[in-house]
Amino acid sequence: MKLLKNIGLGLLSVLVLLAVFSLFISSTLRIERSVEVAAPANAAFEQVNTLRNWEQWSPWHKIDPHMLLTYSGPDGGTGASYNWFSKHPDVGDGGFKITKSEPNKLILAEMDFGPNGVANATYTFNQTPKGTRISWVMESDLGMNPVGKYMGLFLLDEMVGKDFETGLNNIKQILETKPVVQQADAHAGHGH
Repeated sequence: MKLLKNIGLGLLSVLVLLAVFSLFISSTLRIERSVEVAAPANAAFEQVNTLRNWEQWSPWHKIDPHMLLTYSGPDGGTGASYNWFSKHPDVGDGGFKITKSEPNKLILAEMDFGPNGVANATYTFNQTPKGTRISWVMESDLGMNPVGKYMGLFLLDEMVGKDFETGLNNIKQILETKPVVQQADAHAGHGH
């Protein structure tokens, strides 16, 4: 009986320590990934700013290519939005709305994951000597729940970060193969 009591007290002590330590963990989850593409900023910007382009590069569209998508507002830029509906557990339902769009520089958006909360997304496009650096940042308030904070600290950055990397690499592949096609089309029918 004394052994069980000691084990119980030990587990309780660990839980109390974890709860106290969670007070020092930020309640703001920030996930950031970047990629450099050999393409101009305007081409990179349009891949994100025009929401129908997401079907070509978004990692979540690849997970469930049968998800239902509904678009509203303009095709791109401030006010453009879409909702997705998926039975796949890794995708679920949600909404995305561009709240600010500065051509070739910045896109701010709000992502609504329903009962899983809201996150803010930022996409920046910076010219580099070799093309454009695209950065994708997501920030979300995890609240004071210790479990949520630990999940954010140890799981979400890794899981969502991999999705961001996949999406950015898909954009890179699209942009770096497009110019070859465009150059060939530019000379078509001109006797070159």
